[in-house]
Amino acid sequence: MPTIAITGASGKLGNATLTALLAQNQVPPNNIVALTSSQPDSATWARLRAQNPDIQIRHATFEDASSFEAALRGVDRFFLVSTPHVDLDFEDERDGREKPDGQGREMHHRVAIDAALRAGVSHVYYSSLAFAWDAAARRPGDESKAGVMRAHLRTEAYLARLRREGRVDVTVVREGLYSESWPLYLGYFDPSGDDDRDAVRLAGDGKVCWTAIRDLGVANALVLAAPREAWAGKTFYLSTPPAAARSLREVAELVGRARGREVRVEVVGRAEHERHYVQDRARDRRAVRWWASTYEALERGECLVDDPTLEELLRGVGVAPTSVEETISQMVKKA
Repeated sequence: MPTIAITGASGKLGNATLTALLAQNQVPPNNIVALTSSQPDSATWARLRAQNPDIQIRHATFEDASSFEAALRGVDRFFLVSTPHVDLDFEDERDGREKPDGQGREMHHRVAIDAALRAGVSHVYYSSLAFAWDAAARRPGDESKAGVMRAHLRTEAYLARLRREGRVDVTVVREGLYSESWPLYLGYFDPSGDDDRDAVRLAGDGKVCWTAIRDLGVANALVLAAPREAWAGKTFYLSTPPAAARSLREVAELVGRARGREVRVEVVGRAEHERHYVQDRARDRRAVRWWASTYEALERGECLVDDPTLEELLRGVGVAPTSVEETISQMVKKA
């Protein structure tokens, strides 16, 4: 029976995957390693222990390669959820240029991957993101306009090289854009009822195959527990089907209905988007500039994914995908 380690086990995607892996009973709890940057005396550690007393909990942090190497000893399969430190991807403050390869979030990912190789891990499952869909070829592409995807593509390329060299088996899971993340895409919208905007200015718009975190966790767990050869060497998406995709205009309409007052999208282009959110809404300039590239990717159709893998996996365990309509109705408070 393989031993499986999950990074960010207390985070949204990591914990959804851990929860599903425990619920499916395909892997004994003592063969599951929950990795966390928290310490043993923390509330996070206690919450993980409360999920199941038999799982292994180990400390690992991207800032300390030795902690990852120690935490991954005896692990066969390593599920690497990307580092949350998105500020690593922001433009260089000195000249405004994007960070060179190896200096963005991929730097943290390589720390964990290299540690996994030193620890003897035989299979890395990398949690990437559902951009870069190549609609013409109907397959995962290797280019994206989205700054948020840059570190993922660099990490994927690094893993592909290691696999070609025969050093480790690799599976790349391009996780669907979280349904729960629609506020970020909709101009940092506040679903609590305090956002009084009737119009949201955005750099662009496009269809997105929104996918609930719970559903991603279930699918990830099924992939991790399956025979290695079933997924080794593959790159695939976990996204809801194109028929269920919704644009940000459509998301705004759903938000308006849920709160009882109309919300509409105004597409204003990237320059005005950046000016508006930095000057008018006082958001961090580097974060806004980094995120604004996302909308060009949406307009190119990078997130209108046609990959049936998620539906097939969920159907096999009798789980119906959660619609973005349901997620929005649960998140939005009446105005």
